Amino acid sequence: MRSKLPGAPTSIFAVMSALAREHNAINLSQGFPDFDLAPGLIELMDQNMRAGNNQYAPMPGLPQLREEISKKIQRDYGRYYNPDTEINITAGATQALFTAFNALVFPGDEVIIIEPAYDSYYPSVVLNGGVPVPVPIDDNFRFDWDRIKDAVTPRTSMIVLNSPHNPLGSAFHAEDIEALTAIVRDTNITIISDEVYEHIIFDGRQHLSMARCPELAERSLVISSFGKTFHATGWKVGYVAAPAKYIAEFRKIHQFTVFAVNTPAQASYAEFLKDPEHYLHLSEFYQKKRDYLNGFFAGTNLKFTPAEGTYFQIFDYSAYSNDDDFTFSKRLTAEAGTAVIPLSPFYSGEYSGKKIRVCFAKKDEVIKEGAERMLAFLQKL
Repeated sequence: MRSKLPGAPTSIFAVMSALAREHNAINLSQGFPDFDLAPGLIELMDQNMRAGNNQYAPMPGLPQLREEISKKIQRDYGRYYNPDTEINITAGATQALFTAFNALVFPGDEVIIIEPAYDSYYPSVVLNGGVPVPVPIDDNFRFDWDRIKDAVTPRTSMIVLNSPHNPLGSAFHAEDIEALTAIVRDTNITIISDEVYEHIIFDGRQHLSMARCPELAERSLVISSFGKTFHATGWKVGYVAAPAKYIAEFRKIHQFTVFAVNTPAQASYAEFLKDPEHYLHLSEFYQKKRDYLNGFFAGTNLKFTPAEGTYFQIFDYSAYSNDDDFTFSKRLTAEAGTAVIPLSPFYSGEYSGKKIRVCFAKKDEVIKEGAERMLAFLQKL
């Protein structure tokens, strides 16, 4: 049988989560919280289902949710998006990404992807006839704008960006925005900006959304996810905000993929978003968890630079083992009882680094148990 993605493996997140279940391991691999979402949001969902909000929502999303998103973006980043023509609700950020690629990538288009990269980017580009052009982040987890500039050709149609960055935990600095602006100026390059971790950014940093910069916002599709912000990954509700010309093309594809998105969840988020306090302290909440996790490994030979954002921390285990990262991750899961994610699946080619990704979106007692198991394993090496 023919395959459109003949070389596509099973997602590393599914692989490691299955391995965690097999070995009854603490799962610090896949990026989902193990704590409950806000009781008020659950109550809103219950109220909306009981009120009969259970049928198809309008294809672009409930008007009241699009209105609240517009207010939120203007409040947070200073840009107004018309809720009728510039915002669309999606079944999570991954669907938003896939639909954006489907709408805007044509056969032969070159799409610059910064590596390591979330594993849905590449197949989404390839399925639409695009040509992924990988550009690695440098060894200090910073965006290498000289290499990105060198990767631009007359066939470059798009750059895919992710900040705060999964898996590395790095985030845009002011100089990154300046460099990006200079590269895309006087081109027809579209920016796909994956900003699902926008409210998980640490040490007093400010999230530098594409929406903050008028010149970049005019060529950007900004994608975000309520699942990350409100600990509700299973609800699968996200959105895209972009100039009307992009949203018009986006909707042409969206209507034939999911058409409509979870109605009671949309109605619940529309009400919940009216109070910014529901997300403004998220960075503080996760920074404490980052620091708690890292505290277990301070003074060891497991090297790390504290993540600038997201709920992931990268650790370099090269002082302990010469195993490739996938082998080391499997050993940690099977022998130590703590599941982590290797970095190699986030690269399109060969990766020889000795780094793993650990998720700290977990209860403190789970972080403690997972970290202590890792320490016990490392002490035996």
